[in-house]
Amino acid sequence: MCFQTINPATGETLRTFPMASDAEVATALKTADDRYNNDWKLRPVAARAQIVKRAAALLRQNAGEYVGYLTLEMGKLVAEARDEVELSAAILDYYADRAEEFLKPQPLAEAPGSVVVIEPIGVLVAIEPSNFPYYQLARVAGPVLAAGNVVIFKHAPTVPQCALAFARLFEQAGAPEGVYTHLFCTVEQVGALIDDFRVRGVTLIWYAGAW
Repeated sequence: MCFQTINPATGETLRTFPMASDAEVATALKTADDRYNNDWKLRPVAARAQIVKRAAALLRQNAGEYVGYLTLEMGKLVAEARDEVELSAAILDYYADRAEEFLKPQPLAEAPGSVVVIEPIGVLVAIEPSNFPYYQLARVAGPVLAAGNVVIFKHAPTVPQCALAFARLFEQAGAPEGVYTHLFCTVEQVGALIDDFRVRGVTLIWYAGAW
């Protein structure tokens, strides 16, 4: 398996991206776990939400660039690509704007004096398909990062430039290394990640050809 940009109209291979080594995957997991334990989960909700909010703003500011990756790698119509960019930004805004309300302690009516507290759990792994390259990332990144978790993404091998572009959003928005990690890796390497005790959850959207 390799990650390639292939012109959907002509079948021409435009770019090929190197795969991560096992050592690079292991380093990425260690970095994510360290970042979660020593930094990200300790930040106030508002501080985490601010970074998610900034990512949404950057996505809108650079909408033309992001639309271009969708049409290049998927052949998605420009109007549809613009809709996906806007939808993805709106999802990030939604969770950024509501994170403090969603995550505040809630009183437990049947136990006076008790509250339900929502806490992050750690490193999550997300395996994503190619049909909506940004939406599928935004729907995970928005709530997961605002809640204090960190996430490692493996996107579909046919949309590598879309995957890289979305990862840049969070880097440019101020997310430190290890909060949002993108890997060009194999199914076997993802399996090893999932088996690791430091990974506390997995999200998977799959359809034929997604891997």
